[in-house]
Amino acid sequence: MERFGFVGLPNAGKSSLYNALSGGSALAAPYAFATKEPNVGMARVPDDRLEKLAIMSGTKTVIPASVQFVDIGGLVEGASTGEGLGNKFLANIREADAIVFVLRAFEDHDVPGPSDPLDHLRIVEIELALADLETVENQIEKRRKAAKQDRSIADEVEALGKAYDVLAAGTPIYRSDLDEETRGLIRSYFLLTNKPVLAIVNVGENDLDRIDELAAPVVEELGGFGEVVGMCVQLEAEAAQLDADERVEMLEGLGLGEGALPRFLNTAYRMLGLRTYFTTGEKETRAWTFRAGYRAPQCAGVIHSDFERGFIRAEVIRWDDLLEVGSWSKARDAGILRVEGKDYVAEDGDVMEFRFNV
Repeated sequence: MERFGFVGLPNAGKSSLYNALSGGSALAAPYAFATKEPNVGMARVPDDRLEKLAIMSGTKTVIPASVQFVDIGGLVEGASTGEGLGNKFLANIREADAIVFVLRAFEDHDVPGPSDPLDHLRIVEIELALADLETVENQIEKRRKAAKQDRSIADEVEALGKAYDVLAAGTPIYRSDLDEETRGLIRSYFLLTNKPVLAIVNVGENDLDRIDELAAPVVEELGGFGEVVGMCVQLEAEAAQLDADERVEMLEGLGLGEGALPRFLNTAYRMLGLRTYFTTGEKETRAWTFRAGYRAPQCAGVIHSDFERGFIRAEVIRWDDLLEVGSWSKARDAGILRVEGKDYVAEDGDVMEFRFNV
């Protein structure tokens, strides 16, 4: 399961975002370091295709795709030199697949801290870059010495040197001109700024009609190096505590439609190159996560390694084509199921059944 790490200054709204996603009740208090231990939760990725397939199949159990997220304590300026809680707690998100910046864009005299999201972004990026710089400094000489005995790691050492130069200039790796090959060579060091970034611009309840306006400076500043979603995290967290009908009524009454959480989750999901295929039947309809470019045997392996090891073929149909014909048996009778082999590259929205033998 993919994991997203929440990073932000104290009182930016990280714990409220955690509550919005999980429907939980993590402490969200108007003072610094209310969160001292990481909160780890899970959120379902909304997908109306799954629901439609489940209705068609009369399914008893519906299982959506999910992502995991971890909310850590607030990061402050000077964390890399021990201010606040220091940066030791960043170890909790080193193995995250992507980083979510929570940037405050509201004023509240009862909540201390800056209200300019660009101030938040600047501090967070600098502290993460400094934390990564420390990691590289601790490793680079060791690896250089090792490379004298093992020339196979020469490219990795060169990549570390390039990363050091970028980080020493205060630039996060995701904002640098390092190419994908170089970034791949240092991925095993779990550098915080060598991950995809999604920024949440957290606006106040009185600024719902200005979300795009308040998020625009962050969009411009990141310049395409990260995704940006604007939302009122507090309202989303409150809505998450309601049952489905009341939640819809509340969000629509505020002019927020289905809310920003589905957009955030789908953006985060696709940002990592994740895609979805489906299996459907009377017992279960399920969304399975795979990476763009996976071939049919790899997709089968998502269900179980035996499926990949003994892969014979896959029967495939687009989800909307299946809905149009009405059932898997009707699609087979009509001859519109495709039989695909080991070289088939799966597409988002495929519905598949696998044949295997082990």
